[in-house]
Amino acid sequence: MDKIDILCVGEVLVDFIGHQEGVLINETRDYHRYLGGSPANVAMNSTRLGLNAIMVATVGNDGFGSYITERLTNVGINTSHLNILDNKSTSVIFVSRSQGTPDFIPYRAADCCIYEEQISSEILSNTTIFHTTCFALSKNPAQKTILKKAQEAYDLGCKLSIDVNYASKLWKSQKKAFKVIKTYCQFNPLIKISEDDMLRLFEKELPHEEIFQFFHDQGVDTVCLTLGSNGVKLSQKGKEVIQMPAIKIDRVMDSTGAGDAFWSGFLFAYIKKKTINECLDIALKLAALKLQNVGRLPDNINILSKLL
Repeated sequence: MDKIDILCVGEVLVDFIGHQEGVLINETRDYHRYLGGSPANVAMNSTRLGLNAIMVATVGNDGFGSYITERLTNVGINTSHLNILDNKSTSVIFVSRSQGTPDFIPYRAADCCIYEEQISSEILSNTTIFHTTCFALSKNPAQKTILKKAQEAYDLGCKLSIDVNYASKLWKSQKKAFKVIKTYCQFNPLIKISEDDMLRLFEKELPHEEIFQFFHDQGVDTVCLTLGSNGVKLSQKGKEVIQMPAIKIDRVMDSTGAGDAFWSGFLFAYIKKKTINECLDIALKLAALKLQNVGRLPDNINILSKLL
């Protein structure tokens, strides 16, 4: 089996992104369809950066499921671990188009139906990074499957990763979310969080040092906190916090997926054994590129040569 750079486990869905700029969903008239889901974005971005990525996810046996399968295949992602269900519809999300964190309404069905048989021990033993999200962990059976396979991946020497994209509307309770996040943190994952994620998770604004300390106390060495237009801070246990500014761009076209672009760049550089500062630099460049494009990163751009 070929070496797998990134195994992305979690939600793949259809994003309907509002056509009208700067308005919430209640004032959005038209939507354009895009492939969505944070792990799917990371898998696609990573593949286009030249990495070998596998997507473990579930869709419905419907038009949206066909659209997703086709899109992933066209990019070159191995879809043999994509489960297709007859009795569940593909999950969709309606998203407002904004320069800040977008408003969204999820309609979930198939995305949370991830089962153990989709992730074999052979795959895990050949994987460099096992990546998932808070969204994927919010609902069973995916939650149970991911936590079990994360433990197995950790035991096999895999590096874990998580985007803590917490949203209360996806969880039964905040208490449950904390329990699951803390469980995943025991495997010392690379953590990507945003200020907005933390405001939603803790339900109050915390000093950045307290956010970093919370995760370090759970056993996490590296925590990356994205600050939107203010750039990024990264804390490694026992070291000084690194801060880097965002790359200035003339106009933000669409912020949806910018965090995924950032993290794709970071993980790509991490796999290439770059320094932490280089990882952040590449991540910020990829995020800036995404902010200038509606939907996903442009097809016809040789991202790799621009970044390295």
